[in-house]
Amino acid sequence: MKAINQISNLVNKVFFMSLLMVLTVASASAQNDWKLSADKEGIKVYTSMVADSKIKAVKVECDLNTTPSQLVAVVMDINTATEWVYHVKSAKLIKQVSPTELYYYSEVSLPWPVANRDFVAHLTVTQDPASKVVTIDGPAVQGYVPVKKGIVRVDNSFGRWVITPVSASQVHVQYMIHTDPGGAIPAWLVNIFATDAPLKIFESLKVQLQKPAYKNTTLAFVAN
Repeated sequence: MKAINQISNLVNKVFFMSLLMVLTVASASAQNDWKLSADKEGIKVYTSMVADSKIKAVKVECDLNTTPSQLVAVVMDINTATEWVYHVKSAKLIKQVSPTELYYYSEVSLPWPVANRDFVAHLTVTQDPASKVVTIDGPAVQGYVPVKKGIVRVDNSFGRWVITPVSASQVHVQYMIHTDPGGAIPAWLVNIFATDAPLKIFESLKVQLQKPAYKNTTLAFVAN
């Protein structure tokens, strides 16, 4: 039983890295030992060890037929996250600080008997005036929402979107995330979320970007 528990603890640390991708990308961006784990329809998923951590990071890279403004609009539209982010049960805006900064709460649905996870994230958007590269940071933060019974709160997570314009109608996206999910999660869920979740999220993101609410979107704080 002790050996099983030890394996479960190691496994759960790998799992949740990709599960929180509504938000977010990671401090693991400085790593250079990324290993390709999936490549489907132009969506590449990598994993990497992180210095001073037993938890791997996940990176996704792909080109999308969209503009920086459209992609930022989708990511910052918290109320529609359930439409495209894999296994997100709910997402609610907590505080809109400015057009480029907000806090939100989200609950991630997991199959029984594994407890759902939830988190509060802080999203900020910045753009380099010279390169036009847009960065969206999304670390998990404590507070704002009381811990709920039966749900495991995720406090240690950091994610980042890096959106690089390629042409007037195409961007290159690099998304990274590094997360400690907490609690115990079985191995079969690790296999689903470490590779399948990023693929499903980006496949859904492509569809989301084509919806009328985001087509031809322009944002005052994003230069396309």
